[in-house]
Amino acid sequence: MASLYIKNSDTAALARGIAERLGTSKTAAVHDALLRRKRTLDAEHGGDIHERLRAWRAAHPLGEPTGLEADKAFYDSLNDEDDD
Repeated sequence: MASLYIKNSDTAALARGIAERLGTSKTAAVHDALLRRKRTLDAEHGGDIHERLRAWRAAHPLGEPTGLEADKAFYDSLNDEDDD
């Protein structure tokens, strides 16, 4: 079983006061506060689509160009279509 010992008396008192107001344990109060903070951080850092895309592109770079041309004949060959 994991344990968390809060050495700062002001923080412990704050956790105790919040727990009393909520009618829960100090552990539940701390868990709720940390979960809410995590959600806020995730929303702030995970919400910007441009930053997420930049990070993804950096982790997954494009391959080298092949020099092949993707023209109508190429796409027709994908569908086994005859030349027009």
